Amino acid sequence: MTKPPFFVPGFRAAGVACGIKPSGDPDLALIVADEVASVAGIFTRSTVVGAPVELSRERVRTGRTRGVVVNSGCSNVAMGERGRRDAAAMTAAAARAIGVEAREMLVSSTGVIGEPLPMAKVRRGIKAAADALARDGFGAAARAIMTTDTVPKHASARVKLGRREVTVAGIAKGVGMIEPDMATMLAYLVSDAPATPAFLRGVLREAAGASFNRLTVDGEGSTSDTVLLMASGHAGGAPLRNAKSPGAKRFADAVTQVASDLTKQLARDGEGATKLVEVCVTGARNHRDAERAARRIANSMLVKTALFGGDPNWGRILQTVGAGRIPLRLDRTSVRLCGVSVLRDGASAGPAARKRAEKALQSPEVRIEVDLGTGRGRAAIWTCDLTYDYVKINAEYTT
Repeated sequence: MTKPPFFVPGFRAAGVACGIKPSGDPDLALIVADEVASVAGIFTRSTVVGAPVELSRERVRTGRTRGVVVNSGCSNVAMGERGRRDAAAMTAAAARAIGVEAREMLVSSTGVIGEPLPMAKVRRGIKAAADALARDGFGAAARAIMTTDTVPKHASARVKLGRREVTVAGIAKGVGMIEPDMATMLAYLVSDAPATPAFLRGVLREAAGASFNRLTVDGEGSTSDTVLLMASGHAGGAPLRNAKSPGAKRFADAVTQVASDLTKQLARDGEGATKLVEVCVTGARNHRDAERAARRIANSMLVKTALFGGDPNWGRILQTVGAGRIPLRLDRTSVRLCGVSVLRDGASAGPAARKRAEKALQSPEVRIEVDLGTGRGRAAIWTCDLTYDYVKINAEYTT
């Protein structure tokens, strides 16, 4: 197992296999703060949510936590009162195992919708995870929260706050059913910085807006989307209270950096994906139009399949922008694929440019640049290509 190159003072983590997944792969993670930590969270805006989201959304309002217990393989969604009991029971079992109050623990679940959690296995797994807690346990935790991910995702950054150096680190999962309207599938960010819950809430909103909310794999938002940002304060010193606190901007930038790194990893590992794609729209009438255009392009099955095949078909890009009724000046519109201009001022750049673009599209990282020629609005979205394997994975998801 590859371990992430970080540990964060004031936190321990673990990941174990408890038998939820038929494969026997790790499926239960625990992240624990040594002392009460400040916390902020954002959750899915879907009208269909799991009991873990309901419970964590309520508890995170206190701004204080001792950690989170997470299972993969079963989302605990659409299970009614049983689901709510099981979510609460997970936090109670985790609390007992580490010697804290149940109300101090948060919970997440991810996986198949409409199936009950095997609570006997979960309880045994929580005990095993508590026994395995370690400073360097985030690698194991990152693997245990995976569902259709092929590799664990983790990222970290260090930043100076005056004379103190603090760490911001995180793990994440989710490569299908992805177009968050708040954050991402499951992501847990931790830091040893001293910070108030109110400050963390603002930082997390800004970071998610610049990273996780810039991601789409298939245009579908999850029932379980959760992002938590926890700060142990282990580094000491005056707490970050607002944007004017010394070091506040550097800390916020570090959180955004880690979140952006995780977002790109998620896009790169999109279900069946072979390419990480960045869609950049400029020259829109306003930022809202630019955002709409970028999402249309990033979610277009025609565009995504063309990218999989390495086909520099800029007509598909124009088509989906037009179908979205997004204003543009065609005689000023341009498209660049991996730096190659294929449409210039509304006219094809010719067959030679097409050949260069076709070759450039063989890269595992693709950049689509579109200028709509109407104003100064701009936006960027990360996505991936659409492959045969995406269809296979989702055609057989519960079987």
